[in-house]
Order: sequence, then structure tokens, then C-alpha cells
Amino acid sequence: MSAPGRKMKLGAFLYPTGHHLGGWRHPLAQADGGMNLRHYIDLARKAEDGRFDFIFFADTLGARDAANVEAWSYSPKYTGQFEPLTLLSAIAVMTDRLGLVTTATTTYNEPFHIARKFASLDHLSNGRAGWNLVTSSSPDEAFNFGLDAHVPHAERYDRAREFATVVKGLWDTWEDNAFLRNKDSGRYFDPAKFHMLNHKGRWFRVRGPLNVARPVQGYPVIVQAGSSEIGMELAAETADVVFTAQRTLDQAQAFYADLKGRMAKFGRKPEHLKILPGVMPIVGRTAKEASEKFDYLQSLMHPAVGLSLLSDMLGGIDLTGYPLDGPFPQDLPDSNGGKSRAALIAEMAQKEGLTLRQVYLRIAGARGHWTVVGTPADIADQLEQRFRAGGADGYNIMPASLPTSLNEFVELVVPELQRRGLFRLDYEGTTLRDNLELPRPLHPATIARNETKLPSQAAMADG
Repeated sequence: MSAPGRKMKLGAFLYPTGHHLGGWRHPLAQADGGMNLRHYIDLARKAEDGRFDFIFFADTLGARDAANVEAWSYSPKYTGQFEPLTLLSAIAVMTDRLGLVTTATTTYNEPFHIARKFASLDHLSNGRAGWNLVTSSSPDEAFNFGLDAHVPHAERYDRAREFATVVKGLWDTWEDNAFLRNKDSGRYFDPAKFHMLNHKGRWFRVRGPLNVARPVQGYPVIVQAGSSEIGMELAAETADVVFTAQRTLDQAQAFYADLKGRMAKFGRKPEHLKILPGVMPIVGRTAKEASEKFDYLQSLMHPAVGLSLLSDMLGGIDLTGYPLDGPFPQDLPDSNGGKSRAALIAEMAQKEGLTLRQVYLRIAGARGHWTVVGTPADIADQLEQRFRAGGADGYNIMPASLPTSLNEFVELVVPELQRRGLFRLDYEGTTLRDNLELPRPLHPATIARNETKLPSQAAMADG
């Protein structure tokens, strides 16, 4: 159950034109949103006005459905979009407190690149960067990196674990106060506070050093989204925030208890990991208005796009041979893509007896995440229930059509959450870790020095 006074954490998960696959066709949608800097700046400022913890950009290193150009041509997904770290660097100078989180895969990147880029973003934003650590789920990405097939699932996660270790080691190249920049003495940095990494492992050989000072937050906030067994183990060990897609309260409670229960063996406290289910709210001033908005969005989705998205979420499985209005197939082959999401979809289809068309209509708006339709009070009721019942620490809000859906949530739902004492009235601090109520990681050298002191000295050093 929720502790008294505990507040929700909110992320704004921003797809260029919104999450619903028909959302870009809405008359008020910014159809060129993926390449429109002013659009993104306005969205970020709106999220900051609403006291969101962060905005989040998903990313992929491959244009999905490239083999099915006909279906792809009806959707803006992964088409004509900014590279997200570049975009967040621009947004950093136009915002003050809003966290800036984006995806970078451990499968088709190198640790040094990621350590350098996210450390730089953390300094540019004065401590507001977050890294969504993923293992690529799309087979299309492999074709851009000299491979004929996607890296196997287990290998991706083994590499990811070592990748995270190397990145953190590079962030610890310099202690927090290593840079003296003393013009009188001529000493620019303290060599005693410089640490060479010299990592040698199964996947990486990285000497270091990183040529960026230690991040403002110690480490940028690390986000993950894996819900498979191996993904949950990685999250329990390394993540600060986890995005998830459980659609029911029972599923959410089970996932929440399972993941938090794994943290003790890694020496971590449950409150140091925030679990934020994705949710797509459709807000109306009346229930009838909200329902009509959702039905209209559904009508804007092209069938080829819905089927293509479902195929993508099932790990790239070809669905073209199955009848759209027949039962959801039970004989689908295993995939090398994301396994946890595919399992959730199959379970939902079987339990409710859905056809293939009904499944893609059900998941198309929020890609299998939770969809809530109603008045501000209705939506607040549902968010509050899961939050108080041990199913969430907050939510990753997925606006259906942009900018309208984000504006409606900030203007109508956020005040209702604040009225109930469930959400902040103002930011708690200046960094993303401050606002998420996450500890700032100490440098290993600082920890070692404290451990060599007498207990009374260590207590004084810790404040």
C-alpha cells in the first residue's frame, strides 16, 4: 500500500505526433512534429508547467517495417525524426527543472559513446539527464551494423549488464571535485582524483579515461523497460526507473512486488527504484465526450498500420497469412524480439477471445499499454487506485495526439491529482534525481575513504 504523503512521479512519453496510430491525422495534430523544434520546445514547456518529472523520447536505430513500405507509408512512426540526444540538448537550454530522458541501445552502441554523450547532456542541463538503457528489440537495427541477423536475446542482456558497468566506470573517471582550474598555481585538475578504468570483460575492453567531468547527478538517471525474467534481473540490479506495460491492477501489483523484491540481493532499497506503467489517457469534460474522442481516433487508423504495429510488437512475426477477423492465432512462432510484451498480448487475446483485428485495435493506441478514457476525475480515480494499491510509483503518460492530449492532461488531470494531494505543486529540487527522490551515487573513491575512517569520522563526512 502507498505510504502517507507519498507523491506520484510523472513522465511525459512524447512521440512526435502522439501515441495513437491515427493521432497524426487529427485536425489539431502537428503532422510535421518529428522535425519541428518549436513543437518539441512547446511540449517540453507545457510538461514543465505541469510539474512533470521528465519528458521521454523512445528511439530506434532502424526504420521499422522497412520491408513493408506500403503499410509504413501510412504512419509517421520512426519516420523523419530528430536524433533524440541532439534534440534534448536544444530543449535543455529552454527548460529549467524538467528531466530529459531518451533511449540508447546497448546492442548497437559502444559504452564510451554513451558515457560521453549522457555525461555531456547532464552538464548541459545542470543535472537533468536520464538514459533509457535498452537492448534492441527490432531485428531491423541489425541490418544497419553489418549483421545479417539480430543478436540473440540472452546475448543482448549479457552484453547490456557489462555495458552498464563500463559506462558507470567511465562516469567515475573523475571525482566530483577533481577539476581545480586554479590559475594561480597552474594546476587544472588534481591527479589524485583521476581514475583510469582499464576494463577487460567478455564483451568490452575499455581503458578510458572519459574526457568529460563526472556528471552533475553522479550518474544520469538510468531507466529500463524489460519485463522478461532476465530484464527484471538487470533492472533490479541497475535501474532507477522502470517503464512497464501491465494493463490490469492484478498484473501491475504482481510485477511491482516481484521487481522490488529482487532488489535486496543487490544491496538496494525498494524506494530507490520507481516503477512507472505507461498509460494513454483520453480526457473529456464528460464521459460521453471522452468516449467520442477515443472512437474518433480509432476511426483514423489505417488497417495496414494496425496489423504492422501488432507484427512489430510480437517481435517481427509475419501476420499477413492470418485472417483479420479470425481468432488470434495460437501457433505463432517464437521471436527474437521483445518477449514480455508479446506474452502480454497473447494472454490478453486468449483470455478475451479476440480476433486479430480486435487485438490491433485494442493495442494500437498505446501499443499494449494501459488506456484510460473518461473525465479528469475518472482518470484520477484509476491512477490513484493503482498508485495506492502497490501497482505503481507514478506513470509514464502517453498523449494520444499532440499537442492537444498533453495540454488536456496538464490543464485538467494534473490539477485534480494535486487537489487530492497525489502530485507535487512545485519541484522538490534542481536535478532529476532530486525530483524523483533518488540518491546521488557516491564516487567509489569517496566510499572507500569513508570506509577507512573511524565511525564518528565517517558520520561527520556524510553530513
